[in-house]
Amino acid sequence: MFNIKTMNKISLSGLTKFTPGEFQYGDDVEKPDAFIVRSASLHEVELPASLKAIARAGAGVNNVPVDKCSEEGVVVFNTPGANANGVKELLIGALVLSSRNVLDAVAWAKTLKGQGDAVPKLVEKGKSQFVGPELAGKKLGVIGLGAIGVKAANAAQALGMEVYGYDPYLSVEAAWGISQTIHHAPSLSVIYEKCDYITIHVPLTPETRGTFNTESIAAMKKGVRLFNLARGELAVPADIIEALKSGHVASYVVDFPCDELLDVPGVIPIPHLGASTPESEDNCAAMAADELINFLKTGAVKNSVNFPNVDMPLSSAGRVTIIHKNVPNMLSQITACFAQANINIDNIIDKSKKQMAYTIVDVSDEKLDAVADALRAVDGVIRVRII
Repeated sequence: MFNIKTMNKISLSGLTKFTPGEFQYGDDVEKPDAFIVRSASLHEVELPASLKAIARAGAGVNNVPVDKCSEEGVVVFNTPGANANGVKELLIGALVLSSRNVLDAVAWAKTLKGQGDAVPKLVEKGKSQFVGPELAGKKLGVIGLGAIGVKAANAAQALGMEVYGYDPYLSVEAAWGISQTIHHAPSLSVIYEKCDYITIHVPLTPETRGTFNTESIAAMKKGVRLFNLARGELAVPADIIEALKSGHVASYVVDFPCDELLDVPGVIPIPHLGASTPESEDNCAAMAADELINFLKTGAVKNSVNFPNVDMPLSSAGRVTIIHKNVPNMLSQITACFAQANINIDNIIDKSKKQMAYTIVDVSDEKLDAVADALRAVDGVIRVRII
């Protein structure tokens, strides 16, 4: 029986995947094998010794102490792509809002309240101040072609936009999903030089932080419209404000507003609505549950932010998983433990991600307590599980 502790209210689309008899879940379970969480912060939460995994029902893991989890051998999962359609649809709305000055126009129209029969004439007289360009025929640059970026690029192309995509880490899966009519941009400079609209869909890393800044904006076309539905820190607010004042940027749409941007003309601050759909919450919960189930039952890792993707068909009576540091001679020490216990290895897979590594070993023997103890004694081994 595996114990799953819910750290938020989790959609039933996820919870119903936990088969009664194999799993029990709730916010009060003891000795949890795993946490499943949405937005609750875990930075001040004590990680129990029983904890093996945390699944975040969403893409970002800012609310999870990832480094601490790595040190204690806790695998952290997220759910990339589960909210992709919701973000794509919000971007379509953002493109229209930004281009056609819809919000300012609506706010102005409301000021006509009380004018009675004069309203229609006033509307016709005043509407010219809100003229904005159509999307068809304009160039959109998409920075980051993951699950969201691919959907965004394809949707914009369907609206008649000419789309340029940039992603130096484009996956095979993403390449299969993107329309063949999307232009491949070999560098960000191509996006900046050619595009009238630019949207960013990348994780927040030290390399991507502040991508929209004074230097990059200077390389863009005058009057560019920028969209950031990924992470607020991908742009430098002060640089955005200056660019809006100068007219170099026509508008900035952000789904992660900060205080200094809330009253700036040209900024459309959306209160983090990208994944705020029932469908996205259901999809994220279901994916998070599947990740935990597969990991706890078979040791398979997929969509982890701190460990590599590792999977191997279960081929023998016994399986041992080893979380360890990515250091030289570790694999030879692991196999030596099995050899010293006179246990033949049927199958083995080992992968690493930065400083961490994960090994799965299948053997015919079922009595593995002694070899597990030997593995735990190896310097650099963090956690050993027998499945």
